[in-house]
Amino acid sequence: MANRKALSILIVVFFFFFALHPYNDAYTRSIFTVNQELVNRYQKQYGPGASERITKWIELINNNYDADELKKLEIVNDFFNKLKFIDDIIHWKQEDCWATPAEFLASGAGDCEDFAISKFYTLIKMDVSEKKLTLTYTKSITLNQAHMVLTYYPSTSAQPLILDNIDKKIKPSMQRTDLLPVYSLNGTGLWIAKQRGKGKLVGDGSNLKKWNELISKLEKEGFTD
Repeated sequence: MANRKALSILIVVFFFFFALHPYNDAYTRSIFTVNQELVNRYQKQYGPGASERITKWIELINNNYDADELKKLEIVNDFFNKLKFIDDIIHWKQEDCWATPAEFLASGAGDCEDFAISKFYTLIKMDVSEKKLTLTYTKSITLNQAHMVLTYYPSTSAQPLILDNIDKKIKPSMQRTDLLPVYSLNGTGLWIAKQRGKGKLVGDGSNLKKWNELISKLEKEGFTD
């Protein structure tokens, strides 16, 4: 009789625990962190603001991991759009440099590629499928120059949403008549871009030199682990 009573109590405790702590991915996923040696190096190079910006980035990813997907887009877009735009030749002393998110945040500034790339990898870390995201090169009709944005596809056939550092409001691609899409890429491919959909697959994104250089830097930082 005592054993039955003890078993009953154990069952009640068991169900009470799981009622309070329902199983979900938040209990199994790893918490995003950045190597402290990397943070220290960037802080020494760029000043104390570098550490503060990277810390806020880490908090953004971990605190909003379970948010609604469209909310994630808004949060990430707003976060990075607060940084300054500076041309590569002035900021990095190079004609064309693709910074990692940590480099971009540590330095506090960058050009359109840096904005788009940082949003891209941050959303992936927040569990947005890479299949929904592409880095898209466009021609800015207003500026009359090449311009990179991040595009998000709710589904494979849906009109993408544009995350941009010029027009800071997220809009469907059809509303961005100031942009003429040229090509897009992510980790799975390189496409001739179209206004709707990713377009025609023309090659592996890894063939692009800048893409390879970026992946190499991310691996050294431990970001792709």
